[in-house]
Amino acid sequence: MAFGVYVHIPYCIQRCTYCDFATYEQSKILPPDQYVELLFKEIRQKHRYYTPQSLDTIYFGGGTPSLIPAHLIVAIIKELGRFGYTTRPDTEITIEINPATISEEKLKVYLDHGVNRFSVGAQTFDDRLLKMVNREHSAKQTLQTLDLLRAHDLNFSFDILFALPSQTVAGLKNDVKIAIEQGARHISPYCLTVPDGHPLSKGRPVDDEQIEMFDIIASELTTNGFQQYEISNFARPGFESRHNMLYWVDEPYWSLGLSAHSYSKESSWGTRYWNINSIGEYQKQILAFDGQEFTTPTHHLPKEQYEVLEMHQALTDFCHTSMRLMQGLKTERLAQKFPLSVQEKVCGLLKGLEEKSWVRHDNGHWSLTREGLVLSNKVFQELTFLEGDL
Repeated sequence: MAFGVYVHIPYCIQRCTYCDFATYEQSKILPPDQYVELLFKEIRQKHRYYTPQSLDTIYFGGGTPSLIPAHLIVAIIKELGRFGYTTRPDTEITIEINPATISEEKLKVYLDHGVNRFSVGAQTFDDRLLKMVNREHSAKQTLQTLDLLRAHDLNFSFDILFALPSQTVAGLKNDVKIAIEQGARHISPYCLTVPDGHPLSKGRPVDDEQIEMFDIIASELTTNGFQQYEISNFARPGFESRHNMLYWVDEPYWSLGLSAHSYSKESSWGTRYWNINSIGEYQKQILAFDGQEFTTPTHHLPKEQYEVLEMHQALTDFCHTSMRLMQGLKTERLAQKFPLSVQEKVCGLLKGLEEKSWVRHDNGHWSLTREGLVLSNKVFQELTFLEGDL
C-alpha cells in the first residue's frame, strides 16, 4: 500500500481571477512561521490517524509554497519525520512554484533536503492572457525559472490553461510547443472553468472549440513522446505524478493545513475528513486541541468535517477515480473491494456504456474511449450510486 502527505501552503502574491482554492494574498494571512507552527500542532494532534511509515510522496501545494522561506518547507519535512513519517531516497517530494518566486539559493535548500519534483505555475506564455487572469508573472520570468530548473536537470511539470477568452488555437499551439521545448516532463492541460456571469465567462471559446483545443494539446503532446495517463495529465514515460496517483488508485493520504482533504481506510469503506477553509477558524480549531493527540477524526472533529463512507459512496468514488485513468477500472481490484452482486451491477452498467462506444473492455480493464473522454461527465453520471441502488 502506498501512502503520501499533502501540505497546503495558502500564500499567494495575488489572487488569480479564476481561482477557487483556499488561498490568501500573503499580506492578508498569518506570517508564514506562525502558519507552519499550526501545521506542527496539527501533525502532533493527528499523527496517530495512520501508522507511522516511510512516505512514498509528499506534495506541497497552494497557493504558492515557494513564496514562504525555504527553511520552513524543510522544517515541515523534518517535523513529519520526527513523528515517524520519514522520507527515503526514492520518495517523490513535489513543490509548486511560481515564476519569479525561486532563486538559486532557495533551490539549493530544496534539493539538499530531498525535493525532487517541481510544479511550475506557467499557465500560458502569452503575456496578454496572463494579465487577463491576474497572474503576476510574465512569460519571460517563466522562461527564466525554467532555465534555472533545466540547468540542474530537474524534473518539472506545469499546467497549460486553455479556453480563455480570446485565446486562439495558434496561441495554444505555441504554448504547447514552448512547454515541450523547455523540457517539461509532465503537462496538465486544464480547461478554464468559471460560473456564468464571471468576468472571464465572456468571449470564451464555445464547447466544440474547447474540445478541439484539448484534442490539439493531446495530439501535440503524444506526437512528442508524452503519454496521456489520466484525463487531464500527460507525462513522459516514468514521470507520472506518483502523488496524484494515490488519489486515483484508492490509496490513503494525509493532508495538512487550511481546507486540506484526507482519506483513511480506518472504517469498512473508508473515511474522508477535511479542515476548515477559513484561516481564522482553522487556527482556532487547531489551538483548541493544542497538546492533545487523537487516533481518528471521528473522536474530535465536528460531524460536518468528516464522512464515514457507506458502500454506495465508496463505490462511486472507486468508479470515478478509476475511470479517470487511461488504464481504467480493473475488474480484479473491483472484486477485491466489493461483493459479487456489486461487481455484477457495475459490469452491467459498463457493458451498456460499451454499447454506446463510451468505454472499452480489454484484458480485465474497463477504460474510456476517445468519445468517452469527451463525454466523461456522462460516464461518471452513469457510475454514480445512491443508497438504494445496491
